[in-house]
Amino acid sequence: MLHGSGPGTTGSGAWASTAQALGASWHLVAPDQAGFGRTPVPAGFRSGLRLWTEQAASLMDALGFEHYAVVGHSMGGAVALSLAAARPQQVTHVVAVSTMGAPGAPLSADLDALWAAPAGPLGARDMLSRLVLDQALVTDQAVEARAVAMRAGAAAFASLFPPPRARWVEDLTLSAQTLAAIRAPVLLVHGAQDRVTPLGTAAQPLLEHLADVRLHVFGRCGHVPAIEHPHEFRQLLSCFLSQGRGH
Repeated sequence: MLHGSGPGTTGSGAWASTAQALGASWHLVAPDQAGFGRTPVPAGFRSGLRLWTEQAASLMDALGFEHYAVVGHSMGGAVALSLAAARPQQVTHVVAVSTMGAPGAPLSADLDALWAAPAGPLGARDMLSRLVLDQALVTDQAVEARAVAMRAGAAAFASLFPPPRARWVEDLTLSAQTLAAIRAPVLLVHGAQDRVTPLGTAAQPLLEHLADVRLHVFGRCGHVPAIEHPHEFRQLLSCFLSQGRGH
C-alpha cells in the first residue's frame, strides 16, 4: 500500500483505517517511501518515480513475497502502475486511487499548492481543505496531527518537489509503452470532485492505455476516497483484490 505525496504523509497515516479494517484478511505492507516518514532520500536524487518503484520492488523482494497486489494513492498510484509494469510476474492486481501518472496530465493548481504548503497549522489546514470535499473532515485534531507530521518531515520533503513543479508531474508520468506493459487487472478509484488530480485528466485518459482496467467514481468525493467514503472503499478494494486470489 503506497501513500501519496502530501507533506507529512506516511504509510501508516495514509492507510491506518483501511489496514485496520482489512488486516484480518490480508497481509498488508505500508512503507514510508523515500523522503517521507523516517525513510531518507538517497544522495543524488533525480527521479522520484524510478526511486520509489525500485524501493517498493526491493522491499517486497526482501520480505520474500513472490506475488502481491499493490494499492497506491495519488503519487503512490503512479508508483503502483510503474511497479506493475516493471514486475509483471509478481504483481497480481493494481488499485490506483486518485492516481497520478496519466500521459499529458497537467500540474493542477491544488497539487502545486499542496506541494508548497508550509509546515505548521496554517499549511496543514490549507492542504487538508484541498484534499477533501466535505470540510467537516478538516478538524482541529486532524490539522494538528498533520502539522506535527509536516514539521517532522520538512527537511526531507523540501528536496522532493521544489519549484518549478510541473517537472515533477512529468517525472511521475508513465509512457503509453509502460502502461501497455501492465498485464495485471487495474482498478482505478477516483472522486468526482477531486481538485488535486481531476478525474478528467488523471483517471479517464488511463482507460485508453491499460489492457485490463475498470474505473469506479465516487460522487461527492475529493482526493481521498479512503477517508471520504471509507466503508464503500474497503468493500470495493476487498472485492477486487479477492478476484482470482489463488497465489
